Amino acid sequence: MTYLVPLPVVMPLLGAALTLILLGRPRAQRWVSLTVLTATVAVAVLLLVRSSIDGPLVVEVGGWAAPIGIVLVADQLAALMLVVSAAVTLCVLVYSIGQGMADGNEETPLSVYHPTYLVLTAGVCNAFLSGDLFNLYVGFEILLVASYVLLTLGSTETRIRAGTTYVVVSLLSSVIFLVAIGLVYASTGTLNLAQLVERLDALPDDLRLVLQGMLLLAFGIKAAVFPLSAWLPDSYPTAPAPVTAVFAGLLTKVGVYAIIRTETLLFPGGRTATLLLVTAVLTMVVGILGAVAQSDIKRLLSFTLISHIGYMLFGVGLTSSLGLSAAIFYVVHHITIQTTLFLAAGLVERRGGSTAMDRLGGLARLSPLLAVLFFVPALNLAGIPPFSGFLGKLGLVQAGIDDGGVLAWILVAGGLLTSLLTLYAVARVWNLAFWRAPHPDMPEPGDAAQAARTSGAVQPQQPVTAGQTGAVLPGMMIAPTVALVAFGLVLTLVAGPLFDLSTDAANDLLQRTPYVDAVFPGGAP
Repeated sequence: MTYLVPLPVVMPLLGAALTLILLGRPRAQRWVSLTVLTATVAVAVLLLVRSSIDGPLVVEVGGWAAPIGIVLVADQLAALMLVVSAAVTLCVLVYSIGQGMADGNEETPLSVYHPTYLVLTAGVCNAFLSGDLFNLYVGFEILLVASYVLLTLGSTETRIRAGTTYVVVSLLSSVIFLVAIGLVYASTGTLNLAQLVERLDALPDDLRLVLQGMLLLAFGIKAAVFPLSAWLPDSYPTAPAPVTAVFAGLLTKVGVYAIIRTETLLFPGGRTATLLLVTAVLTMVVGILGAVAQSDIKRLLSFTLISHIGYMLFGVGLTSSLGLSAAIFYVVHHITIQTTLFLAAGLVERRGGSTAMDRLGGLARLSPLLAVLFFVPALNLAGIPPFSGFLGKLGLVQAGIDDGGVLAWILVAGGLLTSLLTLYAVARVWNLAFWRAPHPDMPEPGDAAQAARTSGAVQPQQPVTAGQTGAVLPGMMIAPTVALVAFGLVLTLVAGPLFDLSTDAANDLLQRTPYVDAVFPGGAP
């Protein structure tokens, strides 16, 4: 079934071309986008099943054999990331369509939204499947170019300013990555990941450390690890709600994925383990302290996003099978939960007219369903038992205790502190936005036009039609949020099999031979 491997990249690209042809026909664009992403989810699930049974699946693009040609590799880690990312992008697409229809403008955010969104999806999938460093760079650039467009939709002053910062930082990380690629090629004569396994091992230790450090710096910027994360809280909250949600769920995780892939496959041995662990604890603590200080829900969630990247680095830095498997499990959990919370924040903004907590109140009484849609993933993010967030953190804590080192114990303490402060941060949102009496400036339940005008929608033009939970909460925005809340709960129910899958993926990464043998059955040249 290797013919399935390129489909998660090819289908969104073809869909983007078709939706571009269909500019001015929003209904046709919607159906094309929904069909493509639904098919991508189905293909990703098949790849996960087959890679779990048969091992990594490899396709040589254009029929050119590796290492000359480009290879796409779907091992268990890549396939698992594909499944979660495809499911998230599909739910966010439905949400954005619902927002556009509710605003009386079926082209919302813009008719160019659909082709750009599909290009973003193709870039993410290409990054996960890439079997060489340059194709990984291409995947990053595809998703980043699309993200520039999505971030500045609506062309408001705030979005243009935030987009400029985002572009500058992204270009800097891309330049560093490209320079690192040039140095790797000059040192080894190849960019194929499987071939680099042996050739990097033959390099002097100091040169390997320089190459490793440059790649880690480039991916650290993309993953928004401290102190390379200052750009994120000023960029993500300014975008439309569905765009912010998909950015928060996926873009930083592609950087984390690249760190996991390169640190295990190319640079084993843990030479940067201390650096990763120190960065992890600083990312966790500084990020969550930033979240506690915020008075806006979107900015608060942006800081929790940064903070919880630290948990993933924690697992990678331990260089153990348990630590790595817990990190992979936590990536899956965090993609789902962080996206859900940003979608819920978009509903809060729509119903309350703002995400500033000092202008909200009483949402639990005014919209009980919205309260549930925020409350459940918020507890999950904070790591309350028995949710998947608790199980992922428990795995990381156990891995830290098993390590037994002083730094590992500091990480354990930092992780527990971050979890408690996360609970405090989301409890503060609950008390101010949902539990206390409504703010005098909040729109009444029937004042849909006022809520739409102040909700930050990209092009609010018409009064919102009645939705299932009130005039300002359209069903097509609620349904995908409910689906992701349910998906987060499913992760809890299947935590055992999912952790087993993460452990298998981690063991394959640490052994390296399954990946190399799949790309070069006769041995790397």
